[in-house]
Amino acid sequence: MNRSNPLRWPLAAFARRPTSVGNGLRAIASSALFAAAICLASATSHADDESFQYPLAVAAHGDTIYVADRKLPGVWKIEDGKPSVYYRGEKTFRTPLNAPRCVAVDAEGRVLVGDSATREVYRIEEGKLVPLTKGGIGIPLGIAVDRAGDLLVSDLELNRIVKVTLSGDDAPRVEKYVDVPAPAGVFLDQEDRLWVVSRRTDALLRVSSERKVEVIVTGRVFGFPHAVLLDGEGTAYLSDGYGKAVWKVDGEGKAAKWVSGEPLLNPVGMTWQGEKLLVADPHAKAIFQIDPQGKISTVAPSMAATSSAPVRPAADR
Repeated sequence: MNRSNPLRWPLAAFARRPTSVGNGLRAIASSALFAAAICLASATSHADDESFQYPLAVAAHGDTIYVADRKLPGVWKIEDGKPSVYYRGEKTFRTPLNAPRCVAVDAEGRVLVGDSATREVYRIEEGKLVPLTKGGIGIPLGIAVDRAGDLLVSDLELNRIVKVTLSGDDAPRVEKYVDVPAPAGVFLDQEDRLWVVSRRTDALLRVSSERKVEVIVTGRVFGFPHAVLLDGEGTAYLSDGYGKAVWKVDGEGKAAKWVSGEPLLNPVGMTWQGEKLLVADPHAKAIFQIDPQGKISTVAPSMAATSSAPVRPAADR
């Protein structure tokens, strides 16, 4: 050690040596930061129980509504206008229901959810997830249930409609139903024809029961289409996120805006509940309903939820 300056080396050595007071202060600060992080995480979790985070899709069974929420992540259940968490996924990537993107309900009232995080379609039974495809799906964006209870699922990644057969001795069975470019929302009409929103050259397609594809709306008419529904008269309805609108398409394939603008901010998922059309809007963080006259009202606003949700069994976490 250089001792040319007799005052320098003792001061430098002292400066490098931590004191018990400094250690104590650092320990207190670390504990305070840790406690603050725990409080923040708890507050965030509680907030998640009270409001929609990013509702992408909606399905209805009688008076009950189910909502797939991408950022909860999980599924909400709405009864009497009050949402509660029906099933909560994990926030860890590639875990079940980390990225729910579509939801449907079968004839028995069982909830079906498409999850892109695990490349799977699940059925929720008694609070547990039942995988139906063994990873045979890429990015599921829409689910339609046919008369036999089998599923037709749009797969954005594989550019096809996938059929998941749930009936028969060898069920479940996964197979390609038909190739469709960039499919999104799907809907089965009364003649068992599958209507498909496509995000490529032609915006709306229809697939016959013989699996032949027909173009209904030519070109890119919509801003960013998501879901499609049909009413009893054969009129199609499409949600348009970029256009902040719901369109009508008549029997000749002519499209016209039906409702647009606020309160719609980014309409995505749609379903029927009686004669009313339900819309999931992730930017508004709400579920809207539209009556036959085009009047929009709120079914479940972002802060109308309850925190008395069922807790997922530990064995299923």
